[in-house]
Amino acid sequence: MILALALMTAAPLAAPAPPPAKRAAMKPDFSTVTSLAAAEALARQGKLVRVLLFPAEFGGEDVRENAIYITPEAAAARELILGTLHRFVSEGLVDKLEVTPDYKGDSFVPSRIVMHATHSTKKGGINPTIEVW
Repeated sequence: MILALALMTAAPLAAPAPPPAKRAAMKPDFSTVTSLAAAEALARQGKLVRVLLFPAEFGGEDVRENAIYITPEAAAARELILGTLHRFVSEGLVDKLEVTPDYKGDSFVPSRIVMHATHSTKKGGINPTIEVW
């Protein structure tokens, strides 16, 4: 009995694996993705998607400085937001858009994308944020 107790206290304790639903909800960590080559490799695996930071739909150019890599889930959220912004532009509610990426450490993958859409002569606006990781 004493030997068993000694073994139990000496053995490293591993945290139990989270249930499947929690594992699916865990956010990825892209802190080690610190280069374009690493981001492109993850894109080839389907873990990241190349998108334009400032959307082409609103005048963004497909140039290296405007290209970022985000998760497929973040890209889907971005598409929904762009649809809403397009509708607001067509209704005359928005005529300005600022898009700012936030980064953690040296990661090449933004941790979130903050959008700020306003109208030059009207009050208010919308400020959607896309959480990437």
